[in-house]
Amino acid sequence: MAAATRGADGLTGILKDAAIYALGAFALCVPVVSFRTDAGPTGGLELTPRWILVAGLCAAIFLARLAQRLVLMRRDARRALRPSRSQATEAVAGMPNAGQRVSMLALWLFIGVALTLPVVAALASGSLGEGRYWIDLGILILTYVMLGWGLNIVVGLAGLLDLGYVAFYAVGAYSYALLSTTFGLSFWICLPLAGLFAALWGMLLGFPVLRLRGDYLAIVTLAFGEIIRLVLINWVDVTGGGAGISSIPRATFFGIPFTAGEDGFAARFGLTFDSMHRVVFLYYLILALALITNVVTLRLRRLPIGRAWEALREDEIACRSLGINTTTTKLTAFALGAAFGGFAGSFFAVRQGFISPESFNFLESAIILAIVVLGGMGSQVGVAIAAVAMVGGPEMLRNLGFLKSVFGQGFDPNEYRLLLFGLAMVAMMVWRPRGLISERTPSVALGERRAISGAHVSEGHG
Repeated sequence: MAAATRGADGLTGILKDAAIYALGAFALCVPVVSFRTDAGPTGGLELTPRWILVAGLCAAIFLARLAQRLVLMRRDARRALRPSRSQATEAVAGMPNAGQRVSMLALWLFIGVALTLPVVAALASGSLGEGRYWIDLGILILTYVMLGWGLNIVVGLAGLLDLGYVAFYAVGAYSYALLSTTFGLSFWICLPLAGLFAALWGMLLGFPVLRLRGDYLAIVTLAFGEIIRLVLINWVDVTGGGAGISSIPRATFFGIPFTAGEDGFAARFGLTFDSMHRVVFLYYLILALALITNVVTLRLRRLPIGRAWEALREDEIACRSLGINTTTTKLTAFALGAAFGGFAGSFFAVRQGFISPESFNFLESAIILAIVVLGGMGSQVGVAIAAVAMVGGPEMLRNLGFLKSVFGQGFDPNEYRLLLFGLAMVAMMVWRPRGLISERTPSVALGERRAISGAHVSEGHG
């Protein structure tokens, strides 16, 4: 009887909470959504009421909040019946669990889809030219995947909140643009130089913030990103100012240009000239750069420097007490993360052929950081999934014709991109506060039990 009474009281409280959320949504929708301005027949503006849409949004929020509270209540009930890990009497296995194995499977699936995307796009569309939209979208997604993996070193592994990561992206892009247009250097020479210049700026950022943590570190890195952008705008003699740098030389296939001449790529390999050859090459180039970023990150994570990053992320004071040099640990994290951002920036410059400071504003840093947070800090697979969802999601919505019949012919998902980002962040903080992939493969795992010396345990075995 008492349990039934508590259940009824709990359900009543959940309904009241959901109703409060619905009322709050109604208060927000009345001044923003309830009326729409349309051009009238006499040339003026007319207000078109949309109370059905307001009612639908309030009902959706009521149901969403109700479902959330019910799910959380069920989860808390299961946790109350489950013994805590501190009370476990059996040894914990060192092998990766099912979630971690699924993550590895998802990574290989992502690589397989990425490798075959140009072929699938060409077959589905009829030709490479018809499938260029999907190949360009793949290039854009892979660029953000690489940027997310680079920032994951700083934020996910080392636990250093960086809001100015786009500055290193800009350094790499302008390094390639200036070196190629001024000194005539090829892309393959400028690519490592752009990474080195970005790493140098990463170390220069790291030195002033060695003693900063949390919000103070975020403010300084944000200021650093804005300083770089303002320098690019005002140093007109070098960077071109707001006009940017144009006519940036294109990348070649190891010295073979993608031209229609006898020394071009098509003639050298006996192919019919097609401008899509360069686009496909750029796609596989950014795919290779992203995979190199992933492999290097995974290898470094298993090395002492990678474990030092994770120790710094968990507790800096305990990290110092263990004798770990936190100065070197922070500087290496900033430098390596900045280097990968510089590589991505040089690719951005060679792909666009034109760069300007407007391409490197704070919104880009926010998007990259959101990808890392939503994917799961420290999770390579989660970052890749989040990049696909956040970059490719609005493009997928654009191709859904029924949305225009619901929201009107002028509906463009890109106009609501920031709103979708905000909703995704709120939903993740409520249901998955550690990101899509919250479990990470341990740096060191013991696959089996091994006997140890009797000098360590009284029984003489383990």
